[in-house]
Amino acid sequence: MCVRCGRAIEVAVCAGGRVVTTDLRRGRGRPRKFAGPTRAVTITLPESVLSTLSSVHKDISRAIVQLTERRLRHKHPLAELVTFGRHAVITVRPTPTLEKRADVQLVPLPDGRALISFAQAQTIAELELTLNDALEDPSLAPDDRELFEAIVRILKEARRSRTVLVQRRNIIVLESGQRRRSAKRRQPKS
Repeated sequence: MCVRCGRAIEVAVCAGGRVVTTDLRRGRGRPRKFAGPTRAVTITLPESVLSTLSSVHKDISRAIVQLTERRLRHKHPLAELVTFGRHAVITVRPTPTLEKRADVQLVPLPDGRALISFAQAQTIAELELTLNDALEDPSLAPDDRELFEAIVRILKEARRSRTVLVQRRNIIVLESGQRRRSAKRRQPKS
């Protein structure tokens, strides 16, 4: 939230240390292609590369972003602990199977990973049990199986540790898009 005008803004710090802000309100005009800050660039590519990019997505910019995100995803393990001081969170490679099977919502991060948030009230023990049950299903895809095993391993090690306290937390997610009309606006005028 902008402290001057009260608008909802997104703040990001680039690798160069530069702070970039974007207005989360959707204005008029063309919808945004990407969630984060963008910049127009002009590049010259060989026709063969353009043809290959077109096979990934008809929009060349989206094809470049998809390929870049795929490459970034593979730099990180399927599931890992990301530490911030004395706290840590589990980040995962996003998969719809995890959301469906474990009844969680994945909150995407800019680097292609995601945070696990709970869609329904559920304990960490229930999540671990649900994942273990899913691992017994022979139809579980190999990539999903590896991810589930990695999450279970992290939870199990934390649960057995004498120095780690496992806690379930809620997070705040701001989603841009059309604002819902208030009930007052919907009521017909007399």
